[in-house]
Amino acid sequence: MADRREVLKLAGAALLSAGFGAPSGGAAAVPAGSDGVSAQTGPGRGRGADGQRRADRGDGSFLNPVMAGDHPDPSILKDGDDYYMTFSTFDSYPGLVIWHSRDLVNWRPIGPALTRNIGSVWAPELCKHAGRYFLYVPTKGPNTSWVIWADRIEGPWSDPIDLDLPHHIDPGHAVGEDGSRWLFLSGGDRVRLADDGLSRVGEPEHVYDPWRYPADWVVEGFSPEGPKIARRGDWFYLVTAVGGTAGPPTGHMVIVARSRSIHGPWENCPDNPIVRTLSSEEAWWSRGHATLIEGPSGDWWSVYHGYEKGFWTLGRQTLLDPVTWTDDGWPRMTGGDLSQPIAKPEGGTPGPHGMALSDDFSSLALGSKWNFFKPAADESTRATLGEGALLLAARGRAPSDSSPLLLIAGDRSYSFECDIEIDPGVTAGLILFYDEHLYCGLGFDAERFVTHQYGMERGRPANPHGRRMRLRVTNDAHIVTFDTSGDGGRNWARFDRGMEVSGYHHNVRGGFLMLRPGLYAAGAGQARFRNFRFRALG
Repeated sequence: MADRREVLKLAGAALLSAGFGAPSGGAAAVPAGSDGVSAQTGPGRGRGADGQRRADRGDGSFLNPVMAGDHPDPSILKDGDDYYMTFSTFDSYPGLVIWHSRDLVNWRPIGPALTRNIGSVWAPELCKHAGRYFLYVPTKGPNTSWVIWADRIEGPWSDPIDLDLPHHIDPGHAVGEDGSRWLFLSGGDRVRLADDGLSRVGEPEHVYDPWRYPADWVVEGFSPEGPKIARRGDWFYLVTAVGGTAGPPTGHMVIVARSRSIHGPWENCPDNPIVRTLSSEEAWWSRGHATLIEGPSGDWWSVYHGYEKGFWTLGRQTLLDPVTWTDDGWPRMTGGDLSQPIAKPEGGTPGPHGMALSDDFSSLALGSKWNFFKPAADESTRATLGEGALLLAARGRAPSDSSPLLLIAGDRSYSFECDIEIDPGVTAGLILFYDEHLYCGLGFDAERFVTHQYGMERGRPANPHGRRMRLRVTNDAHIVTFDTSGDGGRNWARFDRGMEVSGYHHNVRGGFLMLRPGLYAAGAGQARFRNFRFRALG
């Protein structure tokens, strides 16, 4: 097995070959703290770059989430001593960012595997077979599933191949005891793959009737989805989510079935569900979409997603739960409600985690850091670097149709600020963006500010600074304020419009997204963004 310690160093070349800038801070995996991102000890949680929260507490324990912010539907691959993980990226492109770890707790981005907009990406599956890496990618609009492949995890990845699966989501790859390859699908169905994994053989077939919860439980809906296959000893384990992904905090849950053959029959666990939020008083809501994974020392763990209590706006975050096995061979999740520190997996090699969201725009981190929302085919040509700035060509009339550039922020409270200079005819600014119908923020043209609220442009007071100013947005546990400066941030003035954004989330709007900080440029001309600074506020 080739050593992957240089995998992050190779990420830049992969991104450049795809036509996008290299990830900022790309480097080989190194011991924690060597990049200035250190975990703190004591009863609190770890902190990383820009003060962002970090799961590793530096004392042999971790505190969930392992991936803060919107990292839903985790698909994880163990490849020798290395672990790789990716997530649903929906309408953000470049998408399907692959992350690397050697201890299941600390993760660093390699780069995006998907650079062409093929639709809204839901619940992908990352796997390896016969020395080749595969990503099976369901999309909405069009409704189908695709496959892309690469001979190296850092890419380059192939162009997407349409598998023509219009009625299913959430593929889970499996190889049978006879060597046959399959995708298990939503609803208890599966479809056979060709031996090379690049096409399907025949039509989907129904093979499993998922366990049903009692009729009086408070759930969103049955919705069997996210099937994942793990093999341990003589058993295949089929892990499925039921109960609905959002809605009531007690809805989403994890069930498991097993069979001695990939062809069934499947026996449901007598103690289903093996994970479920029991009360809205728990720290993590709507927990589900789990995968069983062997840890570095041979023990077992599970990754799945959940909403943080009171913070649907952060989207579904990735959680790590220890697994034990009963004497009769069933898995048990043992982390409880995941509100307390848990001993880290043994035998792994810790490394740096995450990345700085602050950006001096010395490189163009498209995909690994910044993503366009619903980009056109030529969207990446809008963003270039020069004069120590991100130069963003304006498009559309407002954030709703300008394909803004967005980040994933995983803290409950944070601020971000940036110097912005605009050409005549351009309106630009900073935003908190859920989707094209729900966002807020502050922008300006040469003469007036423009306030964005509820996904609408609400007011246009006079702008005393002209075509250049520094803007700051603070999101303090859903209370949003704006500040402006005409002298590069030496003196600030509070803008007379505050907002409350706790309702900017899926259960209000739909879409399974998160409220993301970002920037936009609308109109005709160019905006220049410099010295972007992000700071977590605890």
